[in-house]
Amino acid sequence: MKIGVIGAAGKIGQMRVQNILESADADLAAVLDLELHRAVAVADGAPAYTDLDRFFSTTMDAVVISTPAHVRETFCIRAFKEGLHVLTEKPLAPTVEGARRIVEAARNAGKVLGCGFNMRYYPSFAHVKDIVMSGEIGEIDHVRVYGGHGGLGNFTHDWEYQAEFSGGGALWDVGIHMTDMVRFILGDITSVYGVTGNKVWNVPGSEDNAVAVFRNTDGIPAVYQASWIDWKGYQSAIEVYGSHGMVRGAYAPMQNLVITMDKPGGTARRVRKYYPEIMLREKLKSWKTTAIQSFGEELSDFIRMARGETGLRCADGHAGLRAVEIAAAVPESSRSGQPVFLEPLGEMTAR
Repeated sequence: MKIGVIGAAGKIGQMRVQNILESADADLAAVLDLELHRAVAVADGAPAYTDLDRFFSTTMDAVVISTPAHVRETFCIRAFKEGLHVLTEKPLAPTVEGARRIVEAARNAGKVLGCGFNMRYYPSFAHVKDIVMSGEIGEIDHVRVYGGHGGLGNFTHDWEYQAEFSGGGALWDVGIHMTDMVRFILGDITSVYGVTGNKVWNVPGSEDNAVAVFRNTDGIPAVYQASWIDWKGYQSAIEVYGSHGMVRGAYAPMQNLVITMDKPGGTARRVRKYYPEIMLREKLKSWKTTAIQSFGEELSDFIRMARGETGLRCADGHAGLRAVEIAAAVPESSRSGQPVFLEPLGEMTAR
């Protein structure tokens, strides 16, 4: 598959380009960035452009969009008009309306829309999904999920935390990955009740902290928190509790805990799983090594989605849209004091 990359010279874009170059199932068709010399530097001999029309004049099958959130809609919709499949970073757009327009454009074009929730591929979180699907912990009763870090000092650019560009605060940042993990485990989230705060960093429209309860179509709850005031540093975790045990996945560091029992309250069997090779690699090199690996697996699934395969880990457009809707629903609920209800979306299919 011939794939172009928009925003190729950015932090994430460079990793996306590397994945394509290393993939046996993809060729780098072209790259686009604001500065030509930066685009050329990452292109590895592929055509490099600053002009959008020239970029899209290149023969390709799909495009990866790794730009800031506030310009993704323009590129997504243009790509669909060109008849291309799209894999775009999260969030789809900084507004619910923008995210819905992207999904509708994909549906009208009959093309695949993938959303970059690469944490689905982190080994500890993938293990949680696998344990749940195996039935080892029985019938799911509830979920706990958390994502947080110490706030503004973790960002490279101002636009990354300003609501008009990013969509909002902690809910739209590390929290949106954990929102997606809840949906990945429980299916469609249709009820959102939450509280947000903005007492520490005081960035207009960007919450420092959000606490919420989500429910899926069966009424199973997830207790959720996203935070920019975790002074301990970056961490994320999901715990799924069932009638016959529980499973926990966390990062960083990468680790799992699985507890199983023959009957509720029976003798517990505990299995802990660590990932020393990942911990060592990240210590010697960078966290980017884990991200690149997850991006590579996501790219592989995206290509398979574009070829018509289903049941893959790669998040589709409906997953991207629901994550944005939830990120908007929590502060809405906080203002009104009432839950926000969302219609089920299901999996995304082309019109």
